[in-house]
Amino acid sequence: MIAIDLISEEIPPIKTSDTASLALQYMEDFKLNELPIVNNSIFLGLITESDIYDINDPDMPIGNHSLSLEKGFVYQNDHIFEIIEKMAVKKLSVIPVLDQADNYLGVISREMLIDKMAQLGAVKDPGGILQLEVNVNDYSLSEIARIVESNDAKVLSSYIYVHEDSTKMDVTIKINQTNLGAIIQTFERYNYVISGSFHKIDSDDDLKKRYDAFLHYLNM
Repeated sequence: MIAIDLISEEIPPIKTSDTASLALQYMEDFKLNELPIVNNSIFLGLITESDIYDINDPDMPIGNHSLSLEKGFVYQNDHIFEIIEKMAVKKLSVIPVLDQADNYLGVISREMLIDKMAQLGAVKDPGGILQLEVNVNDYSLSEIARIVESNDAKVLSSYIYVHEDSTKMDVTIKINQTNLGAIIQTFERYNYVISGSFHKIDSDDDLKKRYDAFLHYLNM
């Protein structure tokens, strides 16, 4: 999944001829901390809330003021993982997307990114979660998948966290079954350490409600 597929059509850019009041209104409407400034498809930077609050006359064009514009952006073919990294490092609520000629194409919102990541991570799909603690040198995703599949199940997604100053790592896997008892027993027979398991049976409606509540929390 790449940047061009993640652009939010609803969020408009502002121009240097627009007022700070208009920029602030857009931020409030779309629950954003930044907005792109674009003149004739040229991305000039991101105006922030702090920039706006520093403007003495909110009804004057923002181009009349000195602004400390954030220059963060991604290109249209950047992968979703690169986008997440850039947004996280710069702590942005939106990130502009440019084509290879540096023309502005649109923005990716944090909400859109979270929604697409949920699809990649199989968050919305019913199932159970296992967390395994393994030695870094012993890690083999193919073996983990084989153990899961030997119980007529599938790995929907996986995540890795390597502990600092340690030879241990956590491997978290989402599995397409809600009852993981037999799978846990199989891992234990292979001497895997199960450091966490989450396989309460939830209805599809419950999962949807929890996911929607999470998005609502992020946008508060």
